[in-house]
Amino acid sequence: MSNSHPLRPYTAVGEIDHVHILSENVGALMNGEEYSDVTFIVEKKRFPAHRVILAARCHYFRALLYGGMRESQPEAEIPLQDTTAEAFTMLLKYIYTGRATLRDEKEEVLLDFLSLAHKYGFPELEDSTSEYLCTILNIQNVCMTFDVASLYSLHKLTCMCCMFMDRNAQEVLSSEGFLSLSKAALLNVVLRDSFAAPEKDIFQALMNWCKHNPKENHAEIMQAVRLPLMSLTELLNVVRPSGLLSPDAILDAIKVRSESRDMDLNYRGMLIPGENVATMKYGAQVVKGELKSALLDGDTQNYDLDHGFSRHPIDDDCRSGIEIKLGQPSIINHIRILLWDRDSRSYSYYIEVSMDELDWIRVIDHSKYLCRSWQKLYFPARVCRLVYMHNSICVFFQFLGT
Repeated sequence: MSNSHPLRPYTAVGEIDHVHILSENVGALMNGEEYSDVTFIVEKKRFPAHRVILAARCHYFRALLYGGMRESQPEAEIPLQDTTAEAFTMLLKYIYTGRATLRDEKEEVLLDFLSLAHKYGFPELEDSTSEYLCTILNIQNVCMTFDVASLYSLHKLTCMCCMFMDRNAQEVLSSEGFLSLSKAALLNVVLRDSFAAPEKDIFQALMNWCKHNPKENHAEIMQAVRLPLMSLTELLNVVRPSGLLSPDAILDAIKVRSESRDMDLNYRGMLIPGENVATMKYGAQVVKGELKSALLDGDTQNYDLDHGFSRHPIDDDCRSGIEIKLGQPSIINHIRILLWDRDSRSYSYYIEVSMDELDWIRVIDHSKYLCRSWQKLYFPARVCRLVYMHNSICVFFQFLGT
């Protein structure tokens, strides 16, 4: 026989758990004048409260009301200047009941609420609010959310914002929220290799940000632009007329572009941690090799002599191979390959990557080894668009970023 009640949580025999009743009874005191002994003034709105409840729940209020802070004197009213009435109402409800309703609130209120949770020392509330904000990120709110998350060093929320902005870089650049980013947050965003918008778009967005923030150091902001990634036409017709960069800076960019190997340029690329970007889902395609679709279908179980793998003629001069073009420039540092292993043959191979199909750089060289079956290959992270594998028969390619 169960000792649980349909309206109460299950408890072990001999244990009484009426926490929900306690929460209701204490919560009934909130915003009531009865028994209150302190009043907070927020945006001209009065919030009666109870010192002992606040002090028991929060170190900040313990110091404020009973410690050595200036406000600890028994004043009847305490003004609070660093919050809104909506956010403070939510905080009081949490203090008195342990509950908070986030889903119906505007992002601005939620960010104020998050700031209060941080300031007043509620780490569990801070984490829960951050987790909810991660689920409602969009183009309109991601920049201001990132600003707050960066300010309070909220690692998970910061990472989620960065990932969202990376995957929607061009839309973020044209959003109103981008113009309101703090300088530190702005540089944090655009200096990322994985913020993979065209450099012209980044320059124009930064130019608009400088106009919107005239008191900031514009020279420092413009250093974030990777000028050598821009074409000569863009440098002369977009950057030069802006007056934000010196002629010498533009000439230096032209010099770097003309004298450097293409693969030595500091490209930006999409970073999708832990996911295989060598798939049709992300627009990848096999441009050289037979049975092109089989290599990217992800099936590593069903293959035989007639189907399920990609191949190419293996010749002595190593000019043939399997070439994969990714859907967009991507940051990768890990390749997994399944070499043909349904007979006794082994393969010596090497892998090159490129951005333009002209300048190739070798990232893996197993040309002096005899290899079979699964290959797990690591190398320093690189931005690339094309991957070429020489002298092999492959069933599966998987390209992963850090």
